[in-house]
Order: sequence, then structure tokens, then C-alpha cells
Amino acid sequence: MDINLSFERPESGPKSGPITIGWFLTSNKGAVLYDPPERVMFRPANRVHAKSASRCPAVIQLESRYFMVKCPFDLHIGFKRDEKGKAQLINRAGTGSSIRGNKLGEVLTLVNETEWRSPDRPTVQLQLPYCFIADELVYISQISAFAHYRKDPLPGTIFGGRFPLNLWPRPLMWAFEWHEPEKDLVLRRGEPLFYCQFEGEGPDRPVQLVEAERTPELQTYMDQIGGVVNYVNQTFGLFKAAEALRPKTLLKPKQRDG
Repeated sequence: MDINLSFERPESGPKSGPITIGWFLTSNKGAVLYDPPERVMFRPANRVHAKSASRCPAVIQLESRYFMVKCPFDLHIGFKRDEKGKAQLINRAGTGSSIRGNKLGEVLTLVNETEWRSPDRPTVQLQLPYCFIADELVYISQISAFAHYRKDPLPGTIFGGRFPLNLWPRPLMWAFEWHEPEKDLVLRRGEPLFYCQFEGEGPDRPVQLVEAERTPELQTYMDQIGGVVNYVNQTFGLFKAAEALRPKTLLKPKQRDG
């Protein structure tokens, strides 16, 4: 039996070029803090030798599929329980913190203990305004920054996730499962926070990321699907209903003056 493993893309048509994905911030508040997502590029240490990993097609293909979102804040957080056993976060930076104490709770929250995956592993969430949209089927996978070396490893793992961003544009958050709560959680502004991997219908098409306009049509659609996680358990079951509501075009690249 002959098996055709050719992945040649058509020379013309809507799926002949790169997959265009738009990114935008769901709020303009503090927008200067949030850097644009960047394509993951490993340090080009040795590109001279023909067998260098920097010139390996497999490595180049891997890099082309991942985009990095950087941490917008400096955070030094500890975990403790009070005299009644209630879980709490501690701002270890104190008065030296770059975030005012009364604002910390707006960006970093401790998930209700009843929702932790394991009773001895606290879960925290960092609220972010990053959102992605496309006008064709594209899955986004949020994963840890595996290619970034940390001298002091994080004391736990992030919660990843995968969903079709063309139907379910929603702001991403950074969710962290604290495996060693006796160790502090330290995040630094500008360091990779997580990666996004994008998958279209075919494996061969490259990905291009553009900044998108937060148009009234896009905002209306997001309002229609927003917050449903608070009312149903299986939001994936709403994809067909969301598709029926979705306008054909939601991605409008932002035009820069000058």
C-alpha cells in the first residue's frame, strides 16, 4: 500500500500562504507594561559548522512554531497559612516591591483551595490582557518556557492549555501549581513567562503574528462568549454555538501611523 506523506501546500487560495494570527490586549490600562509576543529564538552560538544545531532544519522548524510572552512584573511571593489554617500569599518584597500592596491582588490571586488539583499544591493565577484571534482554524497551546534556562528554577509547574483561538478568543492567564510552597515564587519582568504554540490544519504553513485592532465586532463577540466558565463546566461544548454567532472576519491588522 502506498502512503503519501507529502505536505505540499497549494500554490494559491486562502490557505496557500502563512497563517496570520492577530494578538491584542483586552484593556489599554497599563498597556506600556506588556511587551509584544516574540518569536522564540535560541542563542545563535555556533552557525559556522554545517552540523551546528543553530542550522539544523528541525531546530529551525521548532523555533518557528513558538512565540514567547514575557513577564510584565517583578514579583517575589511566599506562601503561608494563618493561625486558622487559611492559605495566604505573602509579598516578600515588602515596601521594596515594584507593585503597591493594594494593587498586587489585582494581578495575582490565590485560587480557592477547593479548586486546587492537589491539596498540598497551592494554585496561583497571574491575570494578563494578552489575547489572540484568527479567521481560520488555529489551535493555541500555552506551555512553559522550556527553552529558557533559570538559575533558580520555579518551585512548581504551570497549567498549560489548548483551544481553538479562532472560536474562543479569550485573555490568557498564567496559572501556576506550587509543588514546593515552602520555596518562594520569584518572577522577573522581561523574562519569558510562557510560550504559545500555534497549529493550523496543515503542518507545513508558517505562522505570522500581527497586532490586531480591538474592533467593535471583535469586542461584541468576546462579550457574547465571555464569562461562561462561571456558569457551565464544559465550555468546549459551546463551540458550535459560538461558531454560529461569530462574524466571518474578526482579524483586522492594526495600522500604524507613519
